[in-house]
Amino acid sequence: MMTSERMFAEGLSFAAVHDSYWTHACDIDTMNRFTREEFIKLYEDDPLVKLKACLEQRFPNLSFPELPEKGQLDLKEILDSTYFFS
Repeated sequence: MMTSERMFAEGLSFAAVHDSYWTHACDIDTMNRFTREEFIKLYEDDPLVKLKACLEQRFPNLSFPELPEKGQLDLKEILDSTYFFS
């Protein structure tokens, strides 16, 4: 969703079904960059922490396990990854 919003904000065409994304051939490199940048934004914000907090608030009588420790992945490496998304 974040990639599609970014594409539309830049005035570029975008379509998606499940995990297949489309745009005009001349905009593929831009879409590829946006996909990587938006993925990094999403995971820098730590969605598991947000999900756990939301679930704990919604279901205060349930106990949820501790989140796993984070690894050493530098999310910025995704910008140069050949096989991040195709």
